[in-house]
Amino acid sequence: MPRLCGIATFTHDLCEAVSSAAPATECYTGAVNDRAEGYKYPPRVRFELQEKDLDSYRRAADYLNFNNADVLCVQHEFGIYGGPAGSHLLALLKEVRMPVVTTLHTILSSPNPAQRKVMNELVQRSDRLVVMARKGAEILRETYAVPEAKIDIIPHGIPDIPFMDSSLSKAQFGVEGRKVLLTFGLLGPGKGIEYAIEALPEIVRQHPNVVYLILGATHPHLIAKEGERYRLSLERLAEERGVKEHVIFYNRFVSPEDLTEFIGATDIYLTPYLNEAQITSGTLAYVFGAGKAVVSTPYWHAQELLADDRGSLVPFHDSGAIAGGVCAYFNDPARLEKTRVKAYEMGREMIWPAVAKRYIESFQHARADRKTVPRTAFAGWTLGSRPYALPPLRLDHIIHMSDGTGIFQHAIYNVPDFHHGYCTDDTARAFILCNLLDELGAESVHEKLEGMATTYLAFLASALNRDTGRFRNFMSHSRVWLEEAGSEDSHGRALWALGIGAARSRSEGRRRLSAYLFQHGLAAVDAFTSPRTWAFTLLGLHEYLREFPLDTLALSLRAELTARLVMLWKAYSTDDWPWFENSATYDNARLSQALILSGQNIPDAEALDIGLKSLGWLASIQKTQAGHFRPIGSNGFYVKDGARADFDQQPVEAQAMVSACLEAFRATQDAIWAREAKRAFEWFLGRNDLGLPLYDSGNGGCYDGLHSDRVNENQGAESSLAFHLSLAEMSHAESLNALSYTPRP
Repeated sequence: MPRLCGIATFTHDLCEAVSSAAPATECYTGAVNDRAEGYKYPPRVRFELQEKDLDSYRRAADYLNFNNADVLCVQHEFGIYGGPAGSHLLALLKEVRMPVVTTLHTILSSPNPAQRKVMNELVQRSDRLVVMARKGAEILRETYAVPEAKIDIIPHGIPDIPFMDSSLSKAQFGVEGRKVLLTFGLLGPGKGIEYAIEALPEIVRQHPNVVYLILGATHPHLIAKEGERYRLSLERLAEERGVKEHVIFYNRFVSPEDLTEFIGATDIYLTPYLNEAQITSGTLAYVFGAGKAVVSTPYWHAQELLADDRGSLVPFHDSGAIAGGVCAYFNDPARLEKTRVKAYEMGREMIWPAVAKRYIESFQHARADRKTVPRTAFAGWTLGSRPYALPPLRLDHIIHMSDGTGIFQHAIYNVPDFHHGYCTDDTARAFILCNLLDELGAESVHEKLEGMATTYLAFLASALNRDTGRFRNFMSHSRVWLEEAGSEDSHGRALWALGIGAARSRSEGRRRLSAYLFQHGLAAVDAFTSPRTWAFTLLGLHEYLREFPLDTLALSLRAELTARLVMLWKAYSTDDWPWFENSATYDNARLSQALILSGQNIPDAEALDIGLKSLGWLASIQKTQAGHFRPIGSNGFYVKDGARADFDQQPVEAQAMVSACLEAFRATQDAIWAREAKRAFEWFLGRNDLGLPLYDSGNGGCYDGLHSDRVNENQGAESSLAFHLSLAEMSHAESLNALSYTPRP
């Protein structure tokens, strides 16, 4: 607190309870901020983390280590930490030296790959795991193979509210003489309140004096995304069902003291939640422990608390059953009172003093299990053991290169070149970048990204000729298309960008438009002959199929293009030339990357093997004896049995190598691929043949290439986007700890 969040409330209450239960203990808090300005925290908050800033997690670890904290207690839920599936938290856990006790507020029985990876490492780096229900312990054992001895089951803490008749508290709210139903907590669609409102007409028919109090503010994140749409839909529903005189909305995040008063006035508490997999409900615990009758859908936490007639369970999505459950209690006061007594008796085990005592036992257990590690602050800070440092995000040049139409192809030095106008190739790259940065949570440029992403997608929409199904590529500065159809490669890059937009954009409108354009541009690819276009399209297909896994045309084309690349490999590769053609030209690593993805996702073991073999060969011929990356030069490329061109080296080659090697790492978990990705990325920063950086840290631009004696000082869109796309992918990998603690050879 004062952050409006259930876990913030829990953390506040837990810290206060532990401090009261063990007065000699110094208990302080680190708060996670979801906005740049933070919050006005009380003195117990000693340090703050910025949700999306990976380095702030490491700084927090340093703070804890230097201050010799004895135990770190983590409150975990995937959505409150930055990075994919909240992976930024792992950066902190990797560096702290004290025992870690992690309270799991969400435990997924069917996690996605990113969630599973985070959870597996969270389990590994925690000395004790606290769950609030037996079901949580069962999932930990069965899904994550956690030993039972490592798990503590400690109920959600609640305030110690006296057992009292509801009529004593109703007058202050003006509902004396009425039967009061209550639902409270931050509002959002998952609460299922619409089903409770649908149940009211029948409840009111049997008990005309009933009133339903819906207490709580709409979740701040939902407000930011769609305003009060959900609350307004509930208000309209109440009016349509003729029960608006029986529903009270109190749109406030109430204090604990006020909440106690509201609970006191309650006769029956409703939790019509829609998701069975909810392992913890603080609101349910509060009301249950106060000795109130509960009618609830059977999510996991409710199943345990309300068993043995301690409450009433009704099916999901069933307003009739909710009405039946409520009326059954009102029609049988003796049963209602018996349920209340049972709930209150069990609630004595959940009051905060009892819960704090259990936590202190868990802390002591964690300390006893782990032998003390000397806190030698700098002993582990060698270059080989510290996380890889990436440059900070700086988009000045990308922004200067963009206008309300798209992004200019070329620059004269660092000034946009209007003469050559725009192209689909670069706008597609720019749209990909916006989606990757948005996924990473680049809060400092979020508003700019929103506008830029919309502009770039509008350009791609204009580029598609609906009559031919082909994307045009070149547009003049006066917004005139200069061709009827662009190159096959530009078509493939457009599909790649649109596949990412369809799968990853946080804007529903951009997702839907991306999918529409992707679908309309897909059919033309079947007639294309460029292997790189096949590869670009495959990259887009794999993204698109994440969102539309049953699209038969997309599935068929993915299999067909994968087979074509495999056939090319078999036709041209030899022991000393393991490649897809008789020459290695441009964007080479994309061919390997496409097959690595196909190998994982179809799945196709042969395609995966070819992708890894070809990428291994490419890495070997693009590495110098000095150990730095040297891409195949565009001044002649590399023809079989000929001499390879060392210059001019292009940024897109380094970018393609970064992407492909990170994909290989994800497929194999072999650290060699993380090292190869870093090697290619460092080419931008000066680890290259001339020892000169191509990245301009002053404005965020990137030079157009490396000649034998100099850099090309123009900073075109392709080159600058190549750097920023590489940085985004490296940042994503770092957030999943792929780049941490892998010493440079």
